[in-house]
Amino acid sequence: MNAGDIAFPHLGIYLENVPKSFSIFGFSIAFYGVIIGIGVLAGILMAAREARVTGQNPDIYWDFAIYAVIFSVIGARLYYVIFAWDNYKDDLLSIFNTRNGGMAIYGGVIGAFLTLFIYCRIKKQNPFQIGDTGVMGLILGQIIGRWGNFMNREAFGEYTDSLFAMRLPIEAVRSSYISENIAAHIVEGTNYIQVHPTFLYESLWNLMILVLMLCYRKHKKFQGEMCLFYLGGYGLGRFFVEGLRTDQLLIPGTQLAVSQILALCTVIFSVSADIIIRYRIKKKDKLKNI
Repeated sequence: MNAGDIAFPHLGIYLENVPKSFSIFGFSIAFYGVIIGIGVLAGILMAAREARVTGQNPDIYWDFAIYAVIFSVIGARLYYVIFAWDNYKDDLLSIFNTRNGGMAIYGGVIGAFLTLFIYCRIKKQNPFQIGDTGVMGLILGQIIGRWGNFMNREAFGEYTDSLFAMRLPIEAVRSSYISENIAAHIVEGTNYIQVHPTFLYESLWNLMILVLMLCYRKHKKFQGEMCLFYLGGYGLGRFFVEGLRTDQLLIPGTQLAVSQILALCTVIFSVSADIIIRYRIKKKDKLKNI
């Protein structure tokens, strides 16, 4: 394989010379950043559309997006840097260099939700209503944004020979992402690795979650339920996908993947909260009928 090739051999897909960046007036622009930007814009448009459908003012979401995007990016970078501190402790200025990736979506999600509650408190808006609408755009942005990982040849999993197995040239990926298991399956005389395309798994899972959310949103029982749907649905998929990845961020001093633990916690929290709130609503309705 050439350095720019990407293949899905069992699907009969062979892509040649897939670039990581392009140049405009001599300035190199990474596809990773372009795709993330497209995902952000699509997410805002989705949220604004949902606002119109539910009788809200779309301008609120455009205003909120300005702050959410800024603090989500900061959160995504901080999350990654904190749990990959060994990569930055000797060169602190490299913390500000995001051209080679180094963003963690869970950090972005945390940043977005913190921004949501602060923004709504200042603007005197209902954070649960805004959140239910905003998560539609958030997950759409994630669906699109994961393809930035595809262009960067990152966020892949262990060796596999399954239907969706992806081949990447060894020289196109970071050596730290090639686990012992992957290395053990490199066929002698070849220059590629064959791995799980976990970015694809997560993108497809999120697409399914978005479809389910769009189908269910008119039947929700309380404000904030779509936020719980998102946290639980995304967390469930991320828990399993994270277990496959070779670039896991670990809790210091352990072999536990921080995003996998966080995903499990969000699933437990969302399911528990939904059950408790539904119970309280049902109990309240019974008291009204007495």
